[in-house]
Amino acid sequence: MPANTSTERTVGVIAPQTVQLNLPPEGFRLEKGGVLPEITVAYERCGAITPENDNVIFVCHALTGDAHVAGVRPGETEPDGWWEGMIGPGKGIDTDRYQVICANILGGCKGTTGPSSVNPADGKPYGSAFPKITVGDIVEVHRLFLRQLGVTRLAGVIGGSFGGMQVLEWAVRHAAEIDRVMLVATAASLSSQALAFDIVGRHAIVADPNWDRGDYYVNGSQPHNGLSSARKLAHITYLSQDLMDEKFGRAKRQEWLDADDAFKRKIEDNFGTYFQVESYLQYQGEKFIRRFDANSYLHITLAMDEYDAAERAGSLEAAFAGISSRVLVVSMSGDWLFTPEQSADIVTALVKRQKRVSYCHLETGAGHDAFLTHICDLKRIIAAFLAKPQEIAGGAPPSPHFKEIAARIPQDGRVLDLGCGNGALLNILNAARRATGNGVEIDVEQVIEAIGSGCDVLQEDIDDGLAMIPDDSYDCVVLSETLQTIKRPRDLLRQILRVAGNAVITFPNFAAIGVRAQLLFSGRMPKGKQIPYEWYNTPNIHLFTLKDFLVLCEQEGIVVQDVICKANGISGRALLALGCRNMGAETVTVCIKRSF
Repeated sequence: MPANTSTERTVGVIAPQTVQLNLPPEGFRLEKGGVLPEITVAYERCGAITPENDNVIFVCHALTGDAHVAGVRPGETEPDGWWEGMIGPGKGIDTDRYQVICANILGGCKGTTGPSSVNPADGKPYGSAFPKITVGDIVEVHRLFLRQLGVTRLAGVIGGSFGGMQVLEWAVRHAAEIDRVMLVATAASLSSQALAFDIVGRHAIVADPNWDRGDYYVNGSQPHNGLSSARKLAHITYLSQDLMDEKFGRAKRQEWLDADDAFKRKIEDNFGTYFQVESYLQYQGEKFIRRFDANSYLHITLAMDEYDAAERAGSLEAAFAGISSRVLVVSMSGDWLFTPEQSADIVTALVKRQKRVSYCHLETGAGHDAFLTHICDLKRIIAAFLAKPQEIAGGAPPSPHFKEIAARIPQDGRVLDLGCGNGALLNILNAARRATGNGVEIDVEQVIEAIGSGCDVLQEDIDDGLAMIPDDSYDCVVLSETLQTIKRPRDLLRQILRVAGNAVITFPNFAAIGVRAQLLFSGRMPKGKQIPYEWYNTPNIHLFTLKDFLVLCEQEGIVVQDVICKANGISGRALLALGCRNMGAETVTVCIKRSF
């Protein structure tokens, strides 16, 4: 559900500000060859700044956004920032701790220099004379602007959609100046389908007779029809099919149902329909032309379409070589404009480069716009990512097996902890062995807690494999008390030894004497410390024994390096002393490695 901000505190009244950049005499040289002699930047800032100017989080807005990210506009009474639920006191980005700055992008129409700005060469709007821009140009203007404010290092940079592309480019160019990078519902480049929508949208604008090759400011006739059509087309991509069906389906407009025959004929003569979805798109188009400029739309969408983070370096992996920031990537279900697969591509490249990265996939069902409208979990993830680890309350106590596992992890090793829960083991390994790496966890509550504790976590279902993780990305994989809950253990073992040459696996041994005795004498599935569930709600779907596991390893050509058996009861310990591991062991830790 959309975030309810009615009872939340706001940042109060935020006055828009402008600053003219101090440019060299030759002006600002753009990447595609143009020059801007002057640049004005419009921006808003909220929250207290530290004396060192080191607590700034910069927000990069999306395609048609603006600097009013949070708070109340002067002269108004209600907050209407486009990310009001995310930014403010005690919110995802806490303005009691951070100062938030958001500036309008170069080429826009909200106060920063763009096609509708006055060209100092002739005193008229730039129009067709405005030079082509790139995402790199937008980022460099942001950076120059911040330096003029006295901000040389950022606590974080965050952006969604096209804003996320700006963040990504910033991280590629200047990661050493950023502590945390937050990429929300974005991609390293647009898909061909997304490109197609933008291309048709621009064609609609330039085909409007009033566009006049961009010089429509002087004649007073705006290309509203073309801009409205472009917005309608784009808006379709912001919603998921499920949400479109839920909101509209094939419902008919009430005004059509109530209309007389003459009105219906007028609509039909223009090939209009009686569906609610058409009325909705018409409303979106009419609203948009009142607040946005057609030339800005052309320039910004072209910059977005041409952006490709991998193109210059040859690959994403190469492009990310210099990133030193901690990175968070978040995708949205049902987003077919910036797909989860594109987010996963970013994560994969960062993992391959051994960068600090966390990934979350949020099930909202709303599509791309969910990063603006359905942010309950998103703001908790952002808050955890920005938190200091000691601020996160501890969860379940560490497993007694963790000490056994830690002893078998290489010093300074790179570790992947599958089913990492709240990150307790990862933090122990970091403290005891200086190990780094990632956890993998499916439960969003556990993911949030683990990220907040300082861990780098990938939200992924282990049963679906480890698709985001490249070969040989880690020194060791840990699978603690999880193998018996996996649908396809054999496949997972193969995946484990694909991404690392070694693994430490712990599991309960269902052949232990205590389990056998309970089943023999009661005739019912055992329940106790080792199996603390009733048979009908247990997560254990494979009840295997130590011997079963060793046989599977032999069949798969997996080398068993060590087997550590533990038992709590007297009978179990006695059996272990006699060498009866399969009957005596209650829990088992096995160190394995691949033989190829």
